[in-house]
Amino acid sequence: MSGKTKNYTEEFKKQIVQLSKSGKSANSIAKDYGISKSSVTKWVRDFNNSGSFKAKDI
Repeated sequence: MSGKTKNYTEEFKKQIVQLSKSGKSANSIAKDYGISKSSVTKWVRDFNNSGSFKAKDI
């Protein structure tokens, strides 16, 4: 691990949320896109709770 945080665009995160809503598992999405499963589940949870990915909106 390099210790650097990778920033993803809101559009990318919305795409991931849509894949999850269409029935694709977090494990499968994470593997297909090279991101962590925890990121997938966090983005889905955040978006479902507030409609946003910004911490201040949660």
